[in-house]
Amino acid sequence: MHATSFDELGLRPELLRAVAEAGYTIPTPIQAQAIPVILAGNDVMGGAQTGTGKTAGFALPILHKLAALANTSPSPARHPVRALILTPTRELAVQVEEAVKTYGKYTNVRSTVVYGGVDIKQQLPIVRGGVEILVATPGRLLDHIEQKSVYLGQVEIFVLDEADRMLDMGFIPDIKRIMALLPATAKRQNLLFSATLSNEIKKLADALLNEPQLIEVAKRNTAAETVSQHAYKVPADAKRALLAHLVRSESLTQVLCFMRTKHGASRLARQLEKDGLITDAIHGDKSQQTRMEALAAFKEGKLQVLVATDVAARGLDIDDLPLVLNYELPYVPEDYIHRIGRTGRAGASGRAISFVAPEEERLLDEIEKLLKKKVAIVAADGFDPNIAAQRAPRAAPRETRPRSTRDTAGPAERPRTSTRSAPAIRREETLRPATNGLTRQEERERAYALNPDQPARPATAAGTMNGSLLTNSGPASNGSRHKQAVPALLMKRPIHEPEKV
Repeated sequence: MHATSFDELGLRPELLRAVAEAGYTIPTPIQAQAIPVILAGNDVMGGAQTGTGKTAGFALPILHKLAALANTSPSPARHPVRALILTPTRELAVQVEEAVKTYGKYTNVRSTVVYGGVDIKQQLPIVRGGVEILVATPGRLLDHIEQKSVYLGQVEIFVLDEADRMLDMGFIPDIKRIMALLPATAKRQNLLFSATLSNEIKKLADALLNEPQLIEVAKRNTAAETVSQHAYKVPADAKRALLAHLVRSESLTQVLCFMRTKHGASRLARQLEKDGLITDAIHGDKSQQTRMEALAAFKEGKLQVLVATDVAARGLDIDDLPLVLNYELPYVPEDYIHRIGRTGRAGASGRAISFVAPEEERLLDEIEKLLKKKVAIVAADGFDPNIAAQRAPRAAPRETRPRSTRDTAGPAERPRTSTRSAPAIRREETLRPATNGLTRQEERERAYALNPDQPARPATAAGTMNGSLLTNSGPASNGSRHKQAVPALLMKRPIHEPEKV
């Protein structure tokens, strides 16, 4: 029997008070199963559908354990980092730390979050002042380590949140470097949480966890049953007209619309604005401030459509989001589950629709194989895709004006390898799915390489020389190539580690 109320979980009264004020009375299955195990000091590998409360599942027991060590001393030495929580995206990092602050507001436990896209100088005073719980993205955490503002030698609890996304985004080499600075695995508690538990995640768990207890509250790679799913078969050049038709005919608001690339998301947002829809876009080229402003406007209902890349498929927690729209199907089927997981959260009902062009039908087949069920094909009342395709306006030319500094992302989530060349960018814009005949792993690698929102893969061993990383940023004026400096801290460790774990 699992606990039917938070009072039965053995949490501190100050935590129960904060949970009650947040409006929660009954723990979700992942919370009811994970919290007692974490309180007992065991390592955990937890898998549950997105939106089922994994954050509280590890935040509450961490706060419970650290509350006994909390103090009000102004000395940074009295506030070492005791719990480190790594997340793949900025948005998820912010939301995890907000949850920690909400649940721990009646304790003296200090917490903060560090992520890229903002000046690191703003974060240095807070981190150096001492915090017990640090939530971070891998890239920015390494930046702080290089600045000697963070010491990880006293970490007692290490959490890897959305581990499958970490794996997908190529963060495993960074995570290994961070783990090398932590106390030995046997001397700390390790928690791995993920929406999907693939074989690759199991391999990662073997390297990270110490005799973990598996907590899996739903079948693997399944979408929430509260989300209704259906698709429209429509030519690619009629998708925009269909989107505008649905928004107007059904008086839709708060439509989260997914694209595969940053350029495509920005272009579609501009075109929808010209069509009279209140629209904005978020993706990896937007600054953190710009993304937060767009999300705030969307949550407040000031936007009809928010166009996003898969960088937003994780970490967005929007109350009662009514509709997720896959304007373009993802190349990787698992990303479909993460996308539609933005709706139907915490037991609420949701709706997910997909636009499927003829060339995307193969992608739909892959998604249906993963879901182990068919996605219903429907037709839009009063909409003729053939006529819409004929009348579709020509796509607006790409902007040539310089981008504002507000729309330039910071360094934290940038790859620590050579910059992408012009041919690579052209390949990304071609957006052709992986061809038949490739293995599943080869298809995944190709898909991630095509998506500019994923960090570039580390260079091969052939690209290294004497501990320095060679870049192909183009010939200099004298035709020679230059070496890119590598931070001294990272030179002490293998720069190019195999991604298989």
